Amino acid sequence: MQERNQSVRFEQLILPHLDAAYNLARWLTHNDQDAQDVVQEAYLRAFRFFHGFRGGDSRAWLLTIVRNTCYSWLQQHQADELTVPFQEELHDVGTETLDPEVLHLHSSDQQRLREALETLPVEFREVIILRELEELSYKEISGIAHVPMGTVMSRLARGRKWLQRYLTAHMNEEE
Repeated sequence: MQERNQSVRFEQLILPHLDAAYNLARWLTHNDQDAQDVVQEAYLRAFRFFHGFRGGDSRAWLLTIVRNTCYSWLQQHQADELTVPFQEELHDVGTETLDPEVLHLHSSDQQRLREALETLPVEFREVIILRELEELSYKEISGIAHVPMGTVMSRLARGRKWLQRYLTAHMNEEE
């Protein structure tokens, strides 16, 4: 009966964060299939060690496991770091009524930002993703990345500066 309760508790607390887990893994591995594999491995690890979860923020706990699993994967596959561009379809947000030129510019901006994020070193990319896309606090990121909060802030600042330089340089090339 205890195992059943543990499984139900895991489903309630951890499974809802599957999208966040995939998002982090996708940005760290640069590849859809690898991210799926990493998330699957991370969820297996999370389930295996769920008895040690003592409450608190289940999302941050899971993302810590995903991050660690990603880094293990990157260490094993670093030699041929994947550079497959992110080809996510644009989400439909009621843009059917927009001018095609505006849609094209919006699509170009999103693609340019994706490319810029892909160029970031992994330690900067992870904090940008956790802060800007997953909307985690500095304290949560610090716990997930196992670095002091000052390091999180420094990496965010450096990552944002890197993105700014990349985007500025590429905008100037197009003019």
